[in-house]
Amino acid sequence: MGLVNAAFSPEALLKLRYGNLGICHTRYSTTGISELQNCQPFVVDTLHGKIAVAHNGELVNAQALRKKVMRHGVGLSTSSDSELITQLLALTPPMEELDAPDWVARIKNLMTETPTSYSLLVMFKDVIYAVRDPYGNRPLSIGRVVPVSKLHSSGAGDEDTEGWVVSSESCSFQSIGAKYYREVLPGEIVQISKHGVKSLSVVPRPEGDLPAFCIFEYVYFARPDSIFEGQMVYTVRQRCGRQLAIEAPTDADVVSTVPESATPAALGYAQQSGLPYIEVLCKNRYVGRTFIQPNTRLRQLGVAKKFGALTDNFAGKRVVLIDDSIVRGNTISPIIKLLKEAGATEVHIRVASPPIRYPCYMGINIPTKEELIANKPEFQDIAGYIGADSVQYLTVEGLVSAVQEGISSLQKDKMISSSNTSGGRVGHCTACLTGKYPVELEW
Repeated sequence: MGLVNAAFSPEALLKLRYGNLGICHTRYSTTGISELQNCQPFVVDTLHGKIAVAHNGELVNAQALRKKVMRHGVGLSTSSDSELITQLLALTPPMEELDAPDWVARIKNLMTETPTSYSLLVMFKDVIYAVRDPYGNRPLSIGRVVPVSKLHSSGAGDEDTEGWVVSSESCSFQSIGAKYYREVLPGEIVQISKHGVKSLSVVPRPEGDLPAFCIFEYVYFARPDSIFEGQMVYTVRQRCGRQLAIEAPTDADVVSTVPESATPAALGYAQQSGLPYIEVLCKNRYVGRTFIQPNTRLRQLGVAKKFGALTDNFAGKRVVLIDDSIVRGNTISPIIKLLKEAGATEVHIRVASPPIRYPCYMGINIPTKEELIANKPEFQDIAGYIGADSVQYLTVEGLVSAVQEGISSLQKDKMISSSNTSGGRVGHCTACLTGKYPVELEW
């Protein structure tokens, strides 16, 4: 248990040097408590041998599935919904030959049992299956390992492929010498073996349902250099900033951000508004949980131990501070106080996403409805509550427009096939913002 670089020592990694196939998982728990027994991948024995399963997401009907699996006489040893997936895949579907497991049939059976939310890696013998639920709610990308000399060139052909990798985010590929290849499509089952990558099937959604890729991946969760739906997250966040400047202009002198997640949006806001972008805060990179233990005095200092004010850049000026989201409102308030005490005459907050009003039940750990600042009485005067001169959010329509603008332009340029966006139909899950979930939730 713990951070990857602490849990896996160089000595432990040396044990893997003779293998040529494997899956691993970094857990961000939303279902099931953070205990060793819930760590992935899950490994179980089946009639045909061991399978290992890694899962990103959260099953919307986990409780009902739990009861169903138990009614089949299968005992469960963890509180994780990922174990349910593993046990469902271990079940033999009707019509399967006794001596040959039909993994496409097993995965399709899983998809009939639960509509979303999951991206999966399933390892059986010398094959890995990469699977994405029909709504494409959670991301999954394929990369190919190439010679280091061709990592940054466009000339790496199929003959240069040294191996294949799969990850929730494409940003991980470069650090292991791999290039982004493509996304696994919503509902797609991809087979990866020594023979290469092969698409086995694409399971459709119920007729009329749009894809429902999580829009919060673009807002906050993903690293800015990741690629989703043919566009880089950084570019989308810049467009959100430009749209925010159109929807929520203000009289100010400079634009800035809290380092670092909202920086692309702040740059977009500055470009659109014509205001200069400057840094107002310097992040203290030496603050961390491992070697600075908080005591009473450090807790009282709060944000002052994390950031230093770059006073010369903004003293006597009106500042527009861009944030990517405000969930509880606890973080932004002391930052505003710090800037005003350091000489800012006004601090206007502009948020590059709409207010978060609803919990997520599909893999993002958003607090309960009661904890969200947008549902509290204080939200009626949010500026006064956090100490800002004004606060405005990007609209849901503005966010969707900024996200889908890049997808539309790619379709027009024929840079991606229509199959990558489900026959030209584009859709995103905005449930945490609107309360409209892509599927009916079961309790």
